[in-house]
Formats: sequence, structure tokens, C-alpha cells
Amino acid sequence: MASSKPHIFIFISIITLFFLFNPTTSQETDNLDSSSSSTTQKNCENRWIHIRKLPPQFNLDLLTNCSEYTFLDDLCPYLANHGLGQKTHNRSHSWYRTDPSMLELIFHRRMLEYPCLTEDPTTANAVYLPYYAGFDSLRYLYGPEYNSSEEHGVQLFNFLQNENPYIWNRYSGHDHFLVMARPAWDFSQPLDNDPHLWGTSFLELPQFFNVTALTIEARAWPWQEHAVPYPTSFHPPNLALLDSWILRVRRSKRSSLALFAGGGGLSSAPNIRRSIRIECDNSSSVGNGNSFGYEKLCDTVDCSNGVCEHDPIRFMKPMLGANFCLQPPGDTPTRKSTFDAILAGCIPVFFEDLSAKSQYSWHLPENEFESFSVTIPKEDVVFKGLKILDVLQRIPRARVRRMREKVLELIPRVVYRKHSSSPGLRTKKDAFDLTIDGTLDKIRSRLQELSDFVL
Repeated sequence: MASSKPHIFIFISIITLFFLFNPTTSQETDNLDSSSSSTTQKNCENRWIHIRKLPPQFNLDLLTNCSEYTFLDDLCPYLANHGLGQKTHNRSHSWYRTDPSMLELIFHRRMLEYPCLTEDPTTANAVYLPYYAGFDSLRYLYGPEYNSSEEHGVQLFNFLQNENPYIWNRYSGHDHFLVMARPAWDFSQPLDNDPHLWGTSFLELPQFFNVTALTIEARAWPWQEHAVPYPTSFHPPNLALLDSWILRVRRSKRSSLALFAGGGGLSSAPNIRRSIRIECDNSSSVGNGNSFGYEKLCDTVDCSNGVCEHDPIRFMKPMLGANFCLQPPGDTPTRKSTFDAILAGCIPVFFEDLSAKSQYSWHLPENEFESFSVTIPKEDVVFKGLKILDVLQRIPRARVRRMREKVLELIPRVVYRKHSSSPGLRTKKDAFDLTIDGTLDKIRSRLQELSDFVL
């Protein structure tokens, strides 16, 4: 632990200096440019966002606890590069050891570059809360405040009510949004639950029922939640690097029919991961894959104990060599591996709609889902003996090629490009851009409903 201390202070210092000295400058510069350009004004119509100024206790100060919970991975190294993490190797321009828990920091940094920022909250179409809810939740999930999890978010609400209250009261929070870099289930413990279960109660607080919560996995019923992609390790800074990666993916030789990258699957109880593990192990040892044109019918990458989390080379190379990537649900329905697979041009195979179809509609078009993915009901596999590989082998090669082209089209939509990226790359909407579009539409629709109700 002692060896990580220098890194802690370096990363915190860099991030603190950036956020202390750049937010105002960024907003003022963008607003000055927009005032002098009728084109920008037109592009920003109904798209103005105000970043709420929060005390550092709600964001920057939370980063100083990055090594406090020693039974978790030390999060401090992943603060580098404004949340992208350290480069996978010194000469890398696009690949980083990104931890999904840094999404709040990544998003905050990108918000500072958003071209339609306004200092005047009364002219804003939406208000962004740069609150690092995931970091703040650690003290309730793993720390000494475990039994006080219903208090998560109360201090934030008190600040919003007491400091410039007109910003919050203007629409009772309906125009506010925030990013939460954990599944919504981690913030959904019922209030006054006894005994305490897993999670905090942030999303159960009535005070925040009106706020749009952007989580990496949403629940099925709350209207205010919407899922956004897990961050992958790929953050290109310019269009040439994005295009070169897509070209590599398109040219990659697919020597395996299917791939499963993940942990688990060793339980004796019936479950989809166990079924996948058994089928893949048996198919890999048969040796008759060549009759279908593959060196292997099913390959596996063991990611148990988190060994793949910050080492993308472990799974990206195998994914580049597979036609289909199996995405079984785990502790929760969604998986970061879904977006790693898309990035590798590996057609995702889902076993329930909650894994992606009913989650990421802003980024993975729901009405085109069958054009870039395969869905096999997990009950048919676990209880009815349906063989996954048989289903995949029956898909015509021509359709597989069409599906892969669709997957390639999705790559720019699911990556978070590097901050300060080139103008050319900014012409392609990435995961952040689509999230902002969806959030503004969601808030606009909600405010219109309220207006119609009042009338």
C-alpha cells in the first residue's frame, strides 16, 4: 500500500488543479463563442446545460479516499488521465486501464467540453450535478456507515435546497441529472429496512424521485433511471485512430465460432453460466470444429477474481478471433463484456432482455436489436437442453457478415472518446454525446408533461 501513496498525491493533485481552474474558464469561453456565433446559438437551441457548482465534499474530496477500502482494488491508479486510468503501455494513444467506477469522473471531464454550457441556470434546459455518487456510496457499502445507508444523498439534497434554492425549486429537480457509476440496485435499499441489506437508499429517497439518474444498469420500472454503457478501455483521441481500429476489427480472422470471457460457471446448481462452461469445455475438446470451418467451436477466457478488469489484452485478442461472444447474466443482468465484444466486432449473444435490450436504448437501437445480436432464452438452455452452439451454427454465414457490419457501426456509439479529442472525431457521436441527447429528450418530455398537467 505504501508504494501507491506517491501515485495518490500525483493523481489527486492533477485532477484537483484541473477542476479548480478550468470549469469556469471552459464555460465562459464556450458561452463567449456561442454569443459571437449565430451557428452555435442555433445548434444549442434547447440544448443548454448548467453545471451546478457543488462543494468539493461531493466530488473532489471523495477521490482522496481511493485507497481507503483496502479489501477492494486500489482505485487510485485509475484516477489518472481524468478517470481513463493509466495507459496500457507507454506508446499507446487510445488504450487505457479504465475502471468502470470512474464513469462519474470521465463524464464530468467531458461535460466541461460540452459546447452548450451556460452560467445562467434560468436559461438552461437541464442542470448537471457533478456528484460522484458511486465514490460516496463506498462508505455505506463497505465502510463504517453501513448501517446508515438511508442517509446517502441527504447532505446533497440539503445543499441543493439551501444554496441558491431557486435552481432546484424552479422545476422541483425535474430538470436535474447525474451519473452513478454503479448498477441502480446498489442505490435501491428500501428506507428504514431492518435488517440492512446490500446497497444505499439514494434512489429510494423521495427527494430525488424527480432527478434523472444515469446508471450503468437500470431497474425495469423507475422512469427516472436510464442505463448508459460501461466504459471500455478504448478512448481514441482522433478520427484516424478510431478508423484504424475499426479497420483492424473488420479484417480480423474469426477462428472460433463462440467465446465466453468471464468468471463463475463452476457451481453445481443449474444456471446459464454453468451450462455455457460445460458446453464450451466439451466442444473445445471434441476436435471436430474444422468441419464447420473453425479451429474451435467455443473458446473461453477465465476472468475469475477480476484478472481481466484492467488488462484488456487478455480478452480483446480472443474476442477479435470469435464470431459470437456469449453474454450470460451474472450477479446482475448486464455485463461490461457486452461493450468489449462490440468493440471487437464480436456479435453479442444474450440470454435475457434485461442484459441489454431493455437497458441501453439510446446506444443500442431497440428496434434493430436482432440485426446485431442473438437472443437465446436462458431457460431453454438450462432446463430444456438447447445447445447454444447448435443455434449459432445454424445462422447462415451471409447473415453473420451482415450482423458484424451492424456491430461495427455501433463501435463509435459505445466508446467514450478521449477528452480534448480532435474536431474530426467530434463529428461522430460517442457514448457521451448520445447520453446527453437522450437525457435532454427525457427531461424535455418530462417538463412538457408537467406543463400539460398544470394547464
